[in-house]
Amino acid sequence: MEKINGNAAVKFFARKDIPLEMHKVRIVQSLKLVPVERRLEAIRSAGFNTFLLGTEDIFLDMLTDSGTNAMSDNQISKMFVADDAYAGSQSFKKLEKSVLEVFGKKYILPVHQGRAAENIISKAFIKEGSLVPMNYHFTTTLAHIQINGGKIAELFRSEAMKIKSTDPFKGNIDPEKLEKFILESGPENIPFIRMEASTNLIGGQPFSLKNMKEIRKIADKYGLMLVLDASLIGENAYFIVNREEEYKGQTIHSVLLSMCDLADIVYFSARKVTSSRGGAICTNSDELYNKMKHLVPLYEGFLTYGGISIREIEAMAQGLLETIDEDIVKQSPLFIDYMVRELDKLGIPVVMPGGALGCHVDATQFVAHVPQSQYQAAALVSAYYIAAGVRGMERGTMSSTRDENGNDIFSEMELMRLALPRRVFTLSQVEYAIDRLNWLYHNRKLIGGLRFVEEPPVLRFFTGRLEPVNEWPEKLVEAFRKDFGESL
Repeated sequence: MEKINGNAAVKFFARKDIPLEMHKVRIVQSLKLVPVERRLEAIRSAGFNTFLLGTEDIFLDMLTDSGTNAMSDNQISKMFVADDAYAGSQSFKKLEKSVLEVFGKKYILPVHQGRAAENIISKAFIKEGSLVPMNYHFTTTLAHIQINGGKIAELFRSEAMKIKSTDPFKGNIDPEKLEKFILESGPENIPFIRMEASTNLIGGQPFSLKNMKEIRKIADKYGLMLVLDASLIGENAYFIVNREEEYKGQTIHSVLLSMCDLADIVYFSARKVTSSRGGAICTNSDELYNKMKHLVPLYEGFLTYGGISIREIEAMAQGLLETIDEDIVKQSPLFIDYMVRELDKLGIPVVMPGGALGCHVDATQFVAHVPQSQYQAAALVSAYYIAAGVRGMERGTMSSTRDENGNDIFSEMELMRLALPRRVFTLSQVEYAIDRLNWLYHNRKLIGGLRFVEEPPVLRFFTGRLEPVNEWPEKLVEAFRKDFGESL
């Protein structure tokens, strides 16, 4: 061994894979980890649907990033200077200014959240027989298009459905498929092309700026609108800057402006974009703005508040500016990437590469012994809650719909989503989530299926109730107690 001044030299290696929190915690909220028996009782009372759990029984809430991102001190401070006017509020002027600076759009229609924007856009442009091509659907997007008489076409590339992949942009639209679809369907039947940044239901996967430019070119060729769902646009821009060679070294802001410049309409859920509530539709077109604006007072509220508290308008205006701050935007993707890589090392099937919003566990492989007709992802989400007190979300067949004959339309992917909102969880909490999931993976044969006992006709994953097909939850609790004893 090499000696330095008579002492043995020690070689240190700096780890580069640990995500760093670029913030300090100044306000805390207490958490409680209830015993495993209580967790079983709670999920049973909730009809094995984590949406119906009460937070008093939840340790780590990884259901969603929607409205759960940590707000900054600057956002909160802005809420105390709101101009609380029904119409003509100066707070709305600040929001207009932020939208112009961040998105480059001069017109803004505020709405109470993202799905409200989808309602306005669908009512303005969708009619019976409309066809909407997109990279992938979101649950509420699909519902609004269908309710207004339209259908969707998901024109992703084959790589998008691979759980483990090296493709950095699995959210891309296939240009050849798109052009073929337009020619076969007729441009007159297509009100717009939709691109989602980043595709929620297939693992928060982004699209490239190169791909968006290709899609814009095709849209122009056939005289079609391009609509951008910008609910996770900050993360998509972050991935472009870090994964797309042509844009490495550019700022998130410059890339974000380029993305929005390619779209005729940009809409977003502020619950995701700004860590606040609300949402908005943005455009530079007088014609498009005038076609939608009369619907906002009808469904949302006056044009300068759109059904949102003015205090939230102030928080939105500030939060949009923070969307172009890389230290803020990268927090979630870095933690997700860490969690994905650590789970992959343990042999646990996860969507790779890591995307936006959360870590996505592949239930198809995790519980391969459970038939897809018994809602694999929903069963895994319930089992994980029992094992860990962590609330995840089902993104699979339970989140799908039934066909005209009443049969389930099986989802292409069966995923358990574990959302990692910006600046909410600590690294030790992520490590706990990994550890409990590892235990569950080694006991996965104990997990059984679920069946509906109460099934709403639309968006059934929100309020539907299920039951286990046998007594597998009790067996899981038995195994947990055997391994952990009195430990929670």
